[in-house]
Amino acid sequence: MTAAAPAVATPTLDEIRSWPATVDVTRAAKALGISRAQMYRLIATGEAPVRVLDFGAKRVVTASLVRLLEAA
Repeated sequence: MTAAAPAVATPTLDEIRSWPATVDVTRAAKALGISRAQMYRLIATGEAPVRVLDFGAKRVVTASLVRLLEAA
């Protein structure tokens, strides 16, 4: 029997505001309450609700994440 992975808490808006200018897709997905795989699907189809930069690795612009969550 294997133990279940511990639940990862969704960050608060105040915590997100303190993040660096860009964050990795996994961190952004947690902030949005979606899976990493779903976030990558949204990015691939051009439907990501946040600004994404591609520096070889995808990075989400924190300010766009904050704007989206403030509007919700």
